[in-house]
Amino acid sequence: MARQKVKVEDAEIDMTPMLDVVFIMLIFFIVTTSFVKESGVTVSKPYAPTAVKKKNASIFIAIKEEGTIWVSKKEIDIKNLRGLIEDIRLENPEGQVVIQSDKRAKAGILLKTIDSVKAAGVKDVSVAARTER
Repeated sequence: MARQKVKVEDAEIDMTPMLDVVFIMLIFFIVTTSFVKESGVTVSKPYAPTAVKKKNASIFIAIKEEGTIWVSKKEIDIKNLRGLIEDIRLENPEGQVVIQSDKRAKAGILLKTIDSVKAAGVKDVSVAARTER
């Protein structure tokens, strides 16, 4: 009886479709991610029991007690705030602005900040408050 030689092939799995799916998912997550621009400083917010949390807030501006304005962990002059907000809004046009003003900060600084943000094209500006004493 003659023996037949069986040709053994190496079994391989084609990884190309899996890599395509992974790259498509990566691109999807990068495109749909929204980035939050935090103020970078902590302030003592005023108490307001009727305050409502904003879900789409992604741009935070802090006003410290002495009147300095902070955006993205940098101190900003009020004259430069409008341009900075316009630049940030180019990256995230749907982002809402929340101003975190210290309860001992002057109201005039807060009003100038709100005015600069609205001049940058933001229609919905909120002021942060805490709901618990």
